[in-house]
Amino acid sequence: MTGDRSRRAVSRDLTSIARTGIDVRRGEVTAIDPARRTARVDGEEIAADYIVVALGADLAPDAVPGFAEGAEHFFSLEAAERLRDVLRAFRGGRVAVVVSAIPYKCPGAPCEAALLLESYFRRRGITAEIAMWTPEPEPLPVIGGAASQAVLGVLTSRGIPYHAKHPLEAVEPQARQLRFAGGRTADYDLLVAVPPLRPPAAVKASGLLGESAWVPVDRATLRTKFEGVYAIGDIAGITLAHGKPLPKAGVFAHYQAETVAANIAAEIAGSAQRATFDGWGECFLETGDGRAGYGAGNFYAEPSPRIVLRPPARRWHWGKITWERYWWWKWL
Repeated sequence: MTGDRSRRAVSRDLTSIARTGIDVRRGEVTAIDPARRTARVDGEEIAADYIVVALGADLAPDAVPGFAEGAEHFFSLEAAERLRDVLRAFRGGRVAVVVSAIPYKCPGAPCEAALLLESYFRRRGITAEIAMWTPEPEPLPVIGGAASQAVLGVLTSRGIPYHAKHPLEAVEPQARQLRFAGGRTADYDLLVAVPPLRPPAAVKASGLLGESAWVPVDRATLRTKFEGVYAIGDIAGITLAHGKPLPKAGVFAHYQAETVAANIAAEIAGSAQRATFDGWGECFLETGDGRAGYGAGNFYAEPSPRIVLRPPARRWHWGKITWERYWWWKWL
């Protein structure tokens, strides 16, 4: 889908929401006062009985020296369009897929990127040496075990080396070189990297953040420490039983939103019935060549998440396509 079509789709989505009677205001949130339950949007202070903070996580390419000048990424529409053009012009060489910092959006995204790039270059007859570099100990460490090793096996089978425990310190755009902790370096011709994240400025100044730099919430209800204030999605910080954070992924924002909406509605209606977010999540893992894996399970399970990862197959790829089309149809 082109950028213009995507923007028109979002506009139509907001318009359809407005038709339900919901007051939709476009503008930048510049301040949040959770104690008073107010927010400032484009200079106007808005008071509420409930606040749901869903501002996500901001990309912070400036947090790594040289990243903004030397790296391509796909975590915004504009960046993805630019990467598309770069790939069309690429004629071969060393391709580095790098996780610059933890946490990042979508735990499977870096591995998907490496596999999709390998498939893309192979189909075009372009010789590319693709390698991954990450500070993590293994792919998908939040689930670990057999599922993590299965992803590593797919990478290995496609000739993609996986360099674990390599924290990125800087990018040297002129020399086309990566600098990692401990003095290690790697050269590249094309760098596709996952940018660091930071909380939005309005959330950072609100007093909502915890020690993890994200908003701590009750993991079942998404309530913050302030009465009537919730946080969902990437901005929310939830620690799992094994000590790792719940990944930042759209599927969790979806189910968390349903939980919070149901509970606010029940409270307004005077109902004692309450919903809970149970930590369930699922995700498709695109591997290229019209195939995808599929993982699903309970991230709240103890002592660690119980996730079943189905091996790559065409049916999972088409399952993802069908799911996406369903949501576009439902809202547009």
